[in-house]
Amino acid sequence: MRASSRQWWVPAGVVLLSLVPVLAGAVRLTELAGDPEVAVANARFVASPVPVVVHIVSATLYSLLGAFQFVPRIRRHRPRWHRLAGRVLVPAGLLAALSGLWMTLAYARPPADDVLLTPMRLFFGAAMAACLVLGVLAIVRRDVPAHRAWMARGYAIGLGAGTQVLTHLPFVLAGAEPGGLGRVLAMLAGWVVNLAVVEWALRRRPAAARPTPARAPAGPVPVAGRPR
Repeated sequence: MRASSRQWWVPAGVVLLSLVPVLAGAVRLTELAGDPEVAVANARFVASPVPVVVHIVSATLYSLLGAFQFVPRIRRHRPRWHRLAGRVLVPAGLLAALSGLWMTLAYARPPADDVLLTPMRLFFGAAMAACLVLGVLAIVRRDVPAHRAWMARGYAIGLGAGTQVLTHLPFVLAGAEPGGLGRVLAMLAGWVVNLAVVEWALRRRPAAARPTPARAPAGPVPVAGRPR
């Protein structure tokens, strides 16, 4: 398969990974736009809808538009588009992270959530925001490798909700309701797996892109000023 086709694998996979949380967010927005019946699962959202609406809209934009920042062809041949998209993605990512922190602190903890999930959400939300800020500071210094690395880490954290759908699958297939320590580990695994993949890719790229050193010419090397 041609390299130009392979470079679309990553964004296609990322979009697929985002579909479940994006669709779930759309359902939630539709529910809040109407006159929802208040239940335990949605009481906090109905009482204070602004944080969750901001979070869903910004996270949807961030995850779907951000997928195309991983296409090398776009970065190389459409640098203006890459920069304009970045100016949308950074505010969207920060809104997603900060609204997530806001919801963690302001909303009542759902009954199914273990108390350990609160510090975990605070840590990864703050880490996502920090990665985005460090990514912006790096590109201001024209440090492109550091910019790419920090932005990729922030995106990996932001995409945790998609991977958490997969890490919860064993519970779903077993017909069990994830809760307690099992839910904590499934949630943590979503963030850790994403970050591990990004770190692997970041460490793999320099070695793959490193040029092969030229062979030394046979025989004595000419020295400047000495007759050949």
